[in-house]
Parts: sequence; C-alpha cells; structure tokens
Amino acid sequence: MRVHFHGAAGEVTGSLHEVEAGGHRILLDCGMIQGSPEAERRNFDPFAFDVAALDALVISHAHIDHIGRVPLLVRRGFRGPIYAQAATADLMRIMLLDSASIAESETERSNRRRAQGQPEALPLYTREDVEATMQRVESLPYDSPRTILPGIEIAFREAGHILGSSAVELRADGRTLVFSGDIGPKGTPILRDPAPIAQADLVLMESTYGDRLHKDRAETILELGRILEQAWNDGGNVLIPAFAVGRSQELLYWFAKYWDEWNLSRWQIFLDSPMAAKVVGVYDRHAQLFDEDALQVWKDKPNPFQLPNLRLTASAEESMAINRIERGAIVIAGSGMANAGRILHHFKHNLGKPQTHVVFVGYQAEGTIGRRLVDGAPWVRIHGKDVRANAQRHTIGGLSAHTDQKGLIEWYGQIGGRPQLALVHGEDKAREALAGEIGERYGIEVQLARPGMTLEV
Repeated sequence: MRVHFHGAAGEVTGSLHEVEAGGHRILLDCGMIQGSPEAERRNFDPFAFDVAALDALVISHAHIDHIGRVPLLVRRGFRGPIYAQAATADLMRIMLLDSASIAESETERSNRRRAQGQPEALPLYTREDVEATMQRVESLPYDSPRTILPGIEIAFREAGHILGSSAVELRADGRTLVFSGDIGPKGTPILRDPAPIAQADLVLMESTYGDRLHKDRAETILELGRILEQAWNDGGNVLIPAFAVGRSQELLYWFAKYWDEWNLSRWQIFLDSPMAAKVVGVYDRHAQLFDEDALQVWKDKPNPFQLPNLRLTASAEESMAINRIERGAIVIAGSGMANAGRILHHFKHNLGKPQTHVVFVGYQAEGTIGRRLVDGAPWVRIHGKDVRANAQRHTIGGLSAHTDQKGLIEWYGQIGGRPQLALVHGEDKAREALAGEIGERYGIEVQLARPGMTLEV
C-alpha cells in the first residue's frame, strides 16, 4: 500500500491524498485550497496524477477544503464512484452548489471588468458540473464496512467534527490505513464524540491545532455570554463569521441553551446564509446522529433552529436590510474565514464602528480577511475598497470544531500497535510541535507529509 500526498501537506486547506492498493488507485478527499488570492489560483492547476486512472474517491466530510475540487475532478475525467457518509452526501450537494454559484458570479464580475483583449475568465466549475458529480455519490452509514473495489474495504467512523464527519478506515493488501479527516473535540455540542479506532498500520492525522490547547469549553461559553452583554451595553451589533456547516448550528444550540441567562430575547438574531438555512434541514433529517445532550436541549429548550427572534434570511434584499439596524443585531454569516460571502457586506457597514463586536469562532487561514483582523490589522480591503477596522474583535478558541494538541495525542494513543503516523492538514509550526510531543510520548518517528511525498506500508 502506497500513499502519495498532493494537498493539505504543510498547509491546512486543499486536502488531497492518493492511495495505491490492490492494483487500484483511491483518492481520499479532493478539497479546495483557500487563503490568499495567490493560493486560491492554485485550484486551477492540473492535478499531479492521472485523473482518469482513479478507481474511486472517498470523502471524509463536507467542508469545502475537503470536497471543493470534486466537481473539477469529474470535469477533468474522473468516472469512478464517490463514497461518503450519508449526512455528508446530503451536505455535499448544498456546499458544492454554493461553491459553484460563487465561482460563476465572481467570473461574471471579473469578465465585466476585463480590459479589451484580455482573455475571458472561466469558473473553476459550474452548477452543471456539481449535478454530474452528485450522480456519482454513494452514501454509506457509519460502522458498516463496504467492499468498494476487489480486495479493498472501507468503513466510516464518527470523527465528531461536523455532522457526517468521518475517519476513514481503508483495508487492502493485508494492511489498514486510517485517515482521520478532521477530528472534533470531545463534548462538542450536537455531535457524538470521535469513535476510537482499534488498529492501523498507517495513520494520516490532521494537525490543525497541533501546537495549542483550547480554552475550557465551559469557560468559553461564559466568555461568549460576556461578549454579548458587553456588545448590548455598547449599543452595537455583533458580527460572527461562521461556516455554514457546523459552527452556525452550534452557535444556535448555545443560544437556545442559554436563552434566559443571556437575555437573548432582546436581540434580533440573523442566520444570514441561504446555505446555512438549507443545512439546518439536513440536521433535522439526521437527528439520529445527535448526542444525548443535544436531544435534551431540543426537548427542554426553544428549538435552536426555531428561536422566536431568529430570522433565516434568504434573499439579498433581506440581507441588505440588516445593515439598516444600528444596534441589537447578532448576525451569523458566511464565509467562516471572511474571504467571501455576505459577512463582507456586514463588515463594510459595521467594521468602522467602535461599538461593533466581531467574534471569530473558527480557524482563520493565512491570507484571509479574517486572519488579518484577528492579527489586528487597522485596515482591510473589501471588494476593492479599504475599510477601517475600528470594531472590537474577539477570538473564541474554545468553540473550535478541531480538537487541540491534547485531543490529537489522545486520539492517536488509543489506536493499537503504535502505527506509523504522518501529519497532514496543518501548518508546519503546529505539525512540528505535535510531532515532537507524540514522538517523545510513544517512541515513534512522526512524518510530516509534503506535496509529492510517498509513504509505503
């Protein structure tokens, strides 16, 4: 069994790993590269392998940095099946159609501005490409091994990151490869904890927060409540860039749970993301995947997705109307890294106001507007114009959907046999710290995956 690393090998986005086993080629994830404009232009580059020679694609979960180039793969000649956990399969259509729509809109805008003689821009892929992609998707439940090719079996195990997120077990040639996907912290609201993995010969493990420990979740929730109280007293609005899948639903969960304690009835709450509103429907259809605490909240509190003062804004007109509200609005909007989407329009209208509070609840990649704001930039450029950032900024690390260094070490440690380990999906600072800790604790040499690198087991 050989693994070739093509993406998320020294960076966080663009997950892409190729497995040779049993005379077949299987791709694990096909994610979009996110960050600076220069980084995102790499999405158009040719794949570093023969697309037509691939026999199958296996998806860990539905975040764009893990699925965002799947339609491009199909457009360039992939004709095999695509396997995903059932909830992931439902989320993929929503996420990819939104991605294609953004690409088409940005291309149209770019072509309107192009100089005479400049070649016409093309989108990375279209909504038609997404529909062709979804016809190839086969959904599987958790913990149900499936032979996908002669001599090759996969199983999805709960990863606790977002709804449907999976660690992938792939068995072939008498060996077991485990790909972690993204691993969530224990105790993540709504979701069940990551499932233990019994045995492996090689593990590809994410390392997003391999160099840090998250704040205690209970302390984090208290901090969020204090921020909302401070924002109310300051007379401003609260802007929360959040991923449409996972973080948006978790925030609504906490709003329901602390409805009375945080006096949330006085606020106007907006989920300003048509995609996130559709995702809510997927959560409702897969409620059997919820943990016990979430089922209790749904029973005893206001339904998090039906709070009495919650508005799911679908149209652009409804979204623009939010910016006429001077105070008392909590706006959850994409994108989670503030590199696109409706949150940018709210930033343009509110960042300059010192009474505005911006709350970052997820990872902000290098080169994104979110990262620049987290790093304290006094100005950011939005839609070609410089916007002064006077708003108060808060980074809530304890709400991360990725587990921290301690959680990653524990997740690896419960796998029998001290298998070979390669770290992916992390910047070098995080990976090096994690590799040192695991190597010292378990007496193994940890590999840091690089693009073009091959491991054999």
